[in-house]
Amino acid sequence: MKCFIILMKGYEIMTISEQIKVLCARSNISMAELARRMGKSPQALNAKLKRESFTIEELDIIADAVNAKFLRSFELSTGDKI
Repeated sequence: MKCFIILMKGYEIMTISEQIKVLCARSNISMAELARRMGKSPQALNAKLKRESFTIEELDIIADAVNAKFLRSFELSTGDKI
């Protein structure tokens, strides 16, 4: 199952793997460096990128690795966020 993220600026749809690649590019680190910071081999990270299989915990670790925040929530039609 692929996870898609909608970025509100420009309404571009990206998979979580594409989003991680952009995150690395904007953070000026290679995918191999991200893998190292996560405690994984580059091959293991690449496999996860191909499978689109990241847990919420792993996404938090990726955010920490590049000094960013991983935000997640649902917003109801009432405007309430969960």
